[in-house]
Order: sequence, then structure tokens, then C-alpha cells
Amino acid sequence: MAQTNKLKVFNDPIYGFIGTPNELIFKLIAHPYFQRLRRISQMGMSYLVYPGAHHTRFHHALGSMHLMTKAIQTLRWKNIEISEEEETGLLCAILLHDIGHGPFSHALEGFVIPGFHHEQLSLEFMTALNKEFDGQLDTGISIFKGEYPRPFLNQLVSSQLDMDRLDYLKRDSFYSGVTEGNINSERLISMLNVVDGHLVVEEKGIYAVEKFLMARRFMYWQVYLHKTGLCAEQMLIRIMQRARKLVNEGDTLEGSEAFLFFLKGISGTSIPTSTLDLFAQLDDVDVLSAIKSWQKHSDVVLSKLCQMVLNRNLLHVKIKNRPITLEKMEDKLEQIQTEWGLSTSDASCFVFTGEISNKAYSGNHQAISILKKNGKVTDVLKESDQLSLKALSKTVTKYYCCYPKQAV
Repeated sequence: MAQTNKLKVFNDPIYGFIGTPNELIFKLIAHPYFQRLRRISQMGMSYLVYPGAHHTRFHHALGSMHLMTKAIQTLRWKNIEISEEEETGLLCAILLHDIGHGPFSHALEGFVIPGFHHEQLSLEFMTALNKEFDGQLDTGISIFKGEYPRPFLNQLVSSQLDMDRLDYLKRDSFYSGVTEGNINSERLISMLNVVDGHLVVEEKGIYAVEKFLMARRFMYWQVYLHKTGLCAEQMLIRIMQRARKLVNEGDTLEGSEAFLFFLKGISGTSIPTSTLDLFAQLDDVDVLSAIKSWQKHSDVVLSKLCQMVLNRNLLHVKIKNRPITLEKMEDKLEQIQTEWGLSTSDASCFVFTGEISNKAYSGNHQAISILKKNGKVTDVLKESDQLSLKALSKTVTKYYCCYPKQAV
């Protein structure tokens, strides 16, 4: 590939120097669509719990791409044929896999463009970039969609043991300071192989897989679903819902052009190019800027919620193994109505319940396959002597309730 730009090297705190393997990757990283990821928080509002968790989707995308280059090297050493076109396809797919995330990543998923998951938006961005780069992303898009005829290539991008998960667990563990989430990604990658076109892990790597699955469970309960972070994100959602209600009732709110466009709410089953371009202008900065200006708004609910989030004066939150009784929540609701002089619907912005669930390993969906020394391939659950690993394949559901601290 002709080289017209100097290829860059990024200094990553986890892997050291990350290079840009070719000109196309360099141009994709330099594109405004991708540069926006520098302004999208990787872990939503988790920095309110773990002060170091300020890293972005940009970090994660580069890290995932770096691990993919290592995986490609490993498989080629083991005489698995991967063409240059497939290599570029893999790198494009993993680099752009999260390009469709909106402000604060998962926290506002489904709010900005209702009915559209970030993966669908990533595909929209990739399709737009493919036009711009004259079809050079064809293979990458096919792999991203899981449609490429060689399954192991799709599995490297999206499966139970893909480069996305290998990076975000290690990275989020590093930035949050939660050491239980630290995994040996190099060991896992060195154990990868391919049998009958599908990705497998060699038997001697089984302990690294066990550690990976346990780390995933720890990270979900201790970090991603931490009750304080969960509460902050639920409050952020209610700020947005309240703002949307006010805007659609004719109220004037401050905000950037792109932010106000999506705040009004859009509908439809497809996304026009003009809408995608506006979405590309949206990031955490728009949301934080709006919240800072709304804390002085005349609407008591909006201003109070904004002040609470900005000053980390969050609601009280409890997580239980059983659903919270309706009577308890009604008591809290009545208390807040009386103390704050709010209507029932306004008070419900501060008193609410919900549920969260976590499944660290899904044996039905692309199980992690272990290649035994005798050449047989089995599921990791059958080969593991860890009883706790069996428990990881069950869905655990917990229930939370949030209410103001005065109403304890």
C-alpha cells in the first residue's frame, strides 16, 4: 500500500507502543468520526466511584486493534493462513467496533437515537466510511456483521473470547484500580488456534480462560454494575428524560445544535446521512455542558437532578436479591412529595426501582472451545475443574432502589 503519511505510534500505558499497521488504518484513526471517541467516556459515570476511570473509547479501540495484530501474528505462526486483505479487514472491524457509541457510552444507550443499539450505529459509520474509502472496508464490514465465510475471523472480533473483551477487562481494571479484573491477555492470545475454521484455545491455556471468566464476573459486579455508578447513570437518564419532556412542551433549554436536535427525539427505522453527521458531533462535552447550564433552570426537578449529579450528591441506593416491595417505595415517594412539595410524577424522578443482571459466560452463544492434546475439541465448562465456573454460566439478577437520602 502506497504510503503518503508518516505512520504514527501511540504510547499506551498498558501495552507500550502501538503502531498503525498500514495507511488505511492511519487514515481511519485520523478521521473526525474516529477522533470523536477521544471525547466519549469508556466507563460512563464510573469515574464518580473510581476517580481514575477517565479513559475513553479511543484508548480502548486502539488497544483492541493492538491485540488483534498479536492474535494475527500468533495464528500465522501456527500456520493458519490469513491473507493481507483479511488482516486489514480484521483490523478495520476491531478498530471501528465501538465507533457508534454515544455520550457516556452505555449510560445513554437507546436514549439519543431510540431503538438503535451502538452496534447498529457502528455499522452505519462503517458503511459511510466505506463509501469514502472506495470499498476498502468491505471485508471489515463482513467480519463485523459476522458474515465472513471463515468463522474464526468473525470470532476474533465478536465472541466470548474476542479482542474487544480482552482489552476492556485489562484496561478498565487498570484505570479503575480494581486489580481483580486484570487478565493475562498475552497468555490467552498465545494459546489461540483454529480447528475446522473455528477459534479454539489450546488445553494448556485453560487456567488463563478460567481467570478471564472470573475477572469478567468481578468487573461486572464490582465496577460496571457498582451501585453508585448505576445510580449516577440512572439519574443521568432521568435528567435527559426530563429535558426531553420540557423541550417537547415548548420550553427553551441551552445546548449545542447537535445535542438539542437529538434531545427533541427522533424516530424512524433508518438513519439519514445528515443525522449521522449530527450524531458524529455529539459527545460527553455536549451533555456535561448542558447539565452545567440546566442546574439553574426554573424547573425544580431538572435543576435539582443536575446539581446532584454535578456535585456527586447522589440518591441513596440499595441492591437486593429480591424485588423491592411496592409498599416501601410508595412510602418513600409520599415522603418526598411532602418534604419537597412535588407531584407524584415529579417525585418519581427521585424515587424508583429497577433490576440488573449479569451472566459471565454463555455456553449456548459461541462457547469457548478447548483443544485437547488428543485433538478433540470440548467446551471449557466440561474441561474446567473450577466448580465456580459452572455458576458463571447462570444469569444472576439483582434489584435496586434509589431514593433521596433524607427519605431513609
